[in-house]
Amino acid sequence: MTFLKAPTPVPENMVYDDPEPNPGPLGKLGMWSVSHRRTVFLAWMVVVIVLGIFAPNVEKALSGAGWQANGTQSVAVRNLAQADFQGQASSSIEVVIKSTQSLSSASGQATLHRVEVLLKKDPRISKVIAPVRGVTLSANGKTGIVLAGAGADPNTMVRAADDLKGPLAKLGSSGTTVTATGASVLWSDFNTANRTAMMKSEMFSWPVTLAILVLAFGSLVAAGLPLLLTMAGLLSAAGMLDLLTKLTPISIWAMNFALMFALALGIDYALFIVVRFRGAHFGRHRDVRHSVAETMDSAGKAVLFSGITVLISLSSVMVVPSPAFQSMAGGIMLAVTFVLAASLTLLPAVLGKLGDRVDALSLPWVHAGEHRSKRFAAWGELLWRRPLVFGSLALVALLALAIPVIGLKTAMPSIKVVPATDASRMGYEQVQRAFGIGAPGQLQIIVPATESSAARQVLQHDKGVAGVMPTQFSTNGTHLALLEVVPTVDPSNPALGVTIARLRVELPSGSLVGGAPAENYDLQRALAAKTPVVIGMVLLLGFLLLVVALRALLIAAIGVVTSLLATGGAFGVARLVFQNGDGHTLLGFVPQGFLDAWGPVFFFAMIFAISMDYTVFLLSSAKEHYEVSGDAKDAMVNGVAHSGRVIFSAAAVMIAVFFTFALSGPLPPKEMGIILGVAVFLDAFLVRLVLVPVLLRLTGNAAWWLPRWLDRILPRVSFAHG
Repeated sequence: MTFLKAPTPVPENMVYDDPEPNPGPLGKLGMWSVSHRRTVFLAWMVVVIVLGIFAPNVEKALSGAGWQANGTQSVAVRNLAQADFQGQASSSIEVVIKSTQSLSSASGQATLHRVEVLLKKDPRISKVIAPVRGVTLSANGKTGIVLAGAGADPNTMVRAADDLKGPLAKLGSSGTTVTATGASVLWSDFNTANRTAMMKSEMFSWPVTLAILVLAFGSLVAAGLPLLLTMAGLLSAAGMLDLLTKLTPISIWAMNFALMFALALGIDYALFIVVRFRGAHFGRHRDVRHSVAETMDSAGKAVLFSGITVLISLSSVMVVPSPAFQSMAGGIMLAVTFVLAASLTLLPAVLGKLGDRVDALSLPWVHAGEHRSKRFAAWGELLWRRPLVFGSLALVALLALAIPVIGLKTAMPSIKVVPATDASRMGYEQVQRAFGIGAPGQLQIIVPATESSAARQVLQHDKGVAGVMPTQFSTNGTHLALLEVVPTVDPSNPALGVTIARLRVELPSGSLVGGAPAENYDLQRALAAKTPVVIGMVLLLGFLLLVVALRALLIAAIGVVTSLLATGGAFGVARLVFQNGDGHTLLGFVPQGFLDAWGPVFFFAMIFAISMDYTVFLLSSAKEHYEVSGDAKDAMVNGVAHSGRVIFSAAAVMIAVFFTFALSGPLPPKEMGIILGVAVFLDAFLVRLVLVPVLLRLTGNAAWWLPRWLDRILPRVSFAHG
């Protein structure tokens, strides 16, 4: 193993004698964007206007379902139940009629008639089945369930629930309530509550974001540039999502996460590029074109690698066989692609147009530090002198927060994720009171007709089954039988998963076990199986990309492995808050006793993507100085000095944005806000600004070592300009 010898360090405030630098590919792209800014502006105007025309329709076009594991028994049962059993699939709508008197009375019959007439008018309803005594009519006759069979795919049935739950509620009268419930209504309420909460959070986060950006930049004009990127990326992504819904269903959550990531990454990328431009233009007295060239060859290259890392991280989620997960990851990737493209073309053109006016409407500290922060330089020097003290403190804090993750439990969301006043939850509770605790989560068993009696025998003797409904036979010649089963436990109880697994083993050959609880069970199992795969893919691909970008093995490994500490700390906090319920009164939610099952795999990919932003910004800056000086101290100290301010400001914005989601009503946005907010805090302030610089100090020149054989095959990537 050989290391580069350290030549004399370059003075920290030196202005390179390079009046006509030789720009690299990104520098040339930046200079072209400046010289042809009218073309760039026109092209982006066309993109934003054309796609922006479709953007307002995106929420109506996006789907509300898709939370399933394709290829599983439960999905097969849903499809068969819809096709062969009059739409009695898990996606059907249940209408609960609860009265103070018997539904056989004149007023009860009138209400039933009005409900049936309304449902029959909707073309998405295949068949309306009135309450049946002993099955969907309570023992006292005062609560009945009208089944509205699914006549369309699950996404369309969620839209049907959107349209029907309000008019159905109005059919009630004095002493009688009409409430829609079932899986489709649950997803309708779930999506509506989350969308409303996220929109409120976003409206609150925008002024907070702008205030932090003004403080960070010291200029109103410069502070507006990240929002320019965000709007360009978001409108383009929203319009494209609307167009893509013509080809395939896309989850409404794709838009929510795309908006959040467009804001977060637009701020990150604009901060890094604009700060570097101001450093070159005002601090090093470059003309505008060469300032842009220097910026794009250094900061622009870091942004490009960061964007690619984000895309790679999110693409790993595609291995989860769930339409909701795949479309959410795809929506974020789409937004990131547009933001990245705008960062590398539109932003340089805007900087070329603004020139000195980038600091217009400035505050007194507008030029404090320019590109190199004296405060962060002093911090880097302190870390160099006392690495073990600060490194140990950061490591102990991260490990202490990560320890609780060992006992983390996950499960699919329970009924508690929707507000208590929503139709799906009220109907759910009414069904439980009238028909038993397991009634809202009936299992559906489809078997060959010849095996129906044997299947019924197994079900009637199973300890997890409270009751079996009368056998139904298909009428279209498929020779199938449907048995609906009431479990002994609440649908969110883990014991129901044990029952589902047991029945799949003990029922006759050819039997399929489905129903809404089974769909959740299958999705949870798929997530559990794919989570290690996703984590492994993210870490491996992230490491390989950092090796290509930094051309150094050890520091690439450090950048990837340390991200796990922040992730572990965030999920450790999540266990304390959402599983144990610590602080739930303050945050205003009822703990479920577990973390939603989709959190680990999806949030891990998101956290890693964000942490790689900071990793690339810090290490690319350190690499740039090491390429010039070959001195480990110069690389570490100036890496912190040149990137610390950007990391600090970007993290402050993202923490503020994410924590606003923690204040929203429903539980899932709270989970997202707390986990991502804590992760960004730990990653930025303990990992990137303490632990990684300390490891650079302790590893010295070895951090930048690259085997000769690998040096020969890797592309030549340099962050030093000129």
